Amino acid sequence: MTDTLTSFTDRRRNKNSAPPPRAEWPAWPIYGLVDDLYPVVAAWHANGHRVALATLVSIVGSSPRPLGSEMAINEHGEVAGYVSGGCVEGAVAAQALEVLKTGTPAMLDYGAGSPVLDVQLTCGGRIGIFVRAIDDVGEYVAHWGEARERRQPLDVAIDLESGTHRYGPAHNEASHRIFHQRYLPTPRLVIAGGDPVTLALAQLAPTFGYDVLLLRPYGPPAPPPNSTLAHYDTRPLARALEALTLDAYTALYTLTHDIDDDHSALAKGLASPAFAVGALGSRSKAADRIERLRAAGFSVEALQRLHTPAGLSINAREPREIALSVLAELVALRPRVSAATA
Repeated sequence: MTDTLTSFTDRRRNKNSAPPPRAEWPAWPIYGLVDDLYPVVAAWHANGHRVALATLVSIVGSSPRPLGSEMAINEHGEVAGYVSGGCVEGAVAAQALEVLKTGTPAMLDYGAGSPVLDVQLTCGGRIGIFVRAIDDVGEYVAHWGEARERRQPLDVAIDLESGTHRYGPAHNEASHRIFHQRYLPTPRLVIAGGDPVTLALAQLAPTFGYDVLLLRPYGPPAPPPNSTLAHYDTRPLARALEALTLDAYTALYTLTHDIDDDHSALAKGLASPAFAVGALGSRSKAADRIERLRAAGFSVEALQRLHTPAGLSINAREPREIALSVLAELVALRPRVSAATA
């Protein structure tokens, strides 16, 4: 975990020295590559650390990060996640340490027109970041983990005055100003196939935050090298597909080069709420696939969800390029968090 986190307290241990210059905030923002804060917060809790969360709760004008973006900070100054383009993270982390010390939440105001003149945003906008200590971090992690296990969103209503929170969907609040945060399940990508593009996609997708489920009928016992898979299935495709539950946070792409297997996979995907369904192949094959699916009873509306040939048009030729085009398509289609202040 430490290789994905950043600590700035080590540079402040000599009390007789002057505060470190801004340049001593990490030269490389590794913390900003942590998109999923749940494993970080869960690990900190397991190790007995205290945790503060800094949440982007308001935006005026432009912002490099969407509403609801969060940073996690522990009492040792380790941080993960980011709430701006790198303009304010150091100041937010320092404030979070004070919040952990005092227990008093803080609303931070940065950007054009804010009173903090020495921390401005290059985008020219203005952002509000609410920092609070998570006193019940064990319960927080438990709710979060249970929602992920059930593959359901977790809604958290954050009181922007007291810093307290409650779990559950948004509803009209009688008094305080409330920010409605939503954590979505980990996105999943189901891939059917075993060609070089399949291998490239299985290797690249986890770096974009996807849990990858690879289906390779009658494949080798061992999963492909240099890949991190959530599931590997070598059973006949019909049996593997029957065992799958596809939800709105799952994409299914078939790269089998077998017309019957591709049809079975696409039919499974289109009959589900999967957010993306696609198949690798030429445009002529795409027409044949669509006609076969239409004959199987799929409506025009259902067929409009089909992406074939798979991937965005980026002149991809090599396996990793084609895999990148598919991931670009997933970026465009993936469900996103909708956060709001009441």
